[in-house]
Amino acid sequence: MKASVLRVLRRELRRIWRNPRYLIILTVGIVFTFVFFASVTKEGQPKKLSVAVVDMDGSYLSRRICHEINATQGVSVKAVYNNHSEARKAMQRGDIFAFYEIPQGTYNDLLQFRSPHFVLYVNSAYMLAGTLSYKQLATMGMLATGAVQREVYRKKGYKDDEIMGLIQPVEYDTRNIGNPWINYGNYLMTTLIPAVIAFIVLMHTAYVISRERQERTLRSWLRRAGGNTLYALIGKMLPYTVWYSFLCLLANLVMFGFMGFPLEGSWLLMVVNSILLVVAAQCAGCFIAGSIPDPPLAMGISAIYSAMSFSLSGFSFPVESMPAFFHSFAWLYPIRHYYLNFSDIAIYGNGFSHCWPRFCALLAFGILFIAGAFMLRWQVDRAERLSAQTVKTDAL
Repeated sequence: MKASVLRVLRRELRRIWRNPRYLIILTVGIVFTFVFFASVTKEGQPKKLSVAVVDMDGSYLSRRICHEINATQGVSVKAVYNNHSEARKAMQRGDIFAFYEIPQGTYNDLLQFRSPHFVLYVNSAYMLAGTLSYKQLATMGMLATGAVQREVYRKKGYKDDEIMGLIQPVEYDTRNIGNPWINYGNYLMTTLIPAVIAFIVLMHTAYVISRERQERTLRSWLRRAGGNTLYALIGKMLPYTVWYSFLCLLANLVMFGFMGFPLEGSWLLMVVNSILLVVAAQCAGCFIAGSIPDPPLAMGISAIYSAMSFSLSGFSFPVESMPAFFHSFAWLYPIRHYYLNFSDIAIYGNGFSHCWPRFCALLAFGILFIAGAFMLRWQVDRAERLSAQTVKTDAL
């Protein structure tokens, strides 16, 4: 076994040395993705999002509200309009993400103890920008309402302690577990970067195996392994396993070390989790490439399988909220098990006793590796039989 794997390994290293562009391009893609998201989320949250105010009241109160909104870090008042139509056109052009509409007579209504109605318009087509703008403006609206109520109660003779009990009878203490700063880079990079690496690993694995078919070098590859497809796949995948595992570990080192993302549990368990993700993605790629003899079709199936992992693994939408029919499909993706282990290790600080079922699930993808090896062997044998029959027919 050792000699067969080493022969295939040396062969694959020579092929990488002679044609390194694919590995270099994919590595640059991973690094670019990491640097891009690290740069975009370096401040934790997007700041100074463009919003506007439609001030049809022109009073001291409306000007004070504009000033308070502009003083927040999350949004910035780009313009103050006199009518709804101008603000709507600015939102349609993408100049602003939200705007407040302060109706005429607001200040007079407050003085006469009537309840004016503010209207908040949000462009939710931009999910993150719209959500953050809504959160900031809604918070400022509540604060402005509380300030007005406080002044009204003061004029009625209430004390400050009594006023706070009337304005906010129940006080909430929000605690964000694992990400108290609400840093978008914290949860975005720690989930998206491993998913991108798994995507690239699976696609590259299917490509390097399919390339043997395209170049008609399957037989020479298997001869190096003594005809054993398992040894052939192990020797071929080993350099990529080492390289992509190194990239995963480097990404974890930067995120949990240099960038300071919280890691409550064991660093060793996160290392094991990352390596098993790479190996499981390779096993899935070997199964797809070994089962489908047509290289373009194998690459297409690999792309579809990888793309669906972003949704069915619970990254963009909770699996528990999906129809029951899709629950079982979520377990067919290595990244799903990685996410669950990541939550246990990095956020909750759990140990091996909580993670071992998902570790076993990632190791279970080795079954796909073995199945892919047998399918590849069967296809090679079938091709040889068809070739022998063709030669025999031509001889007759």
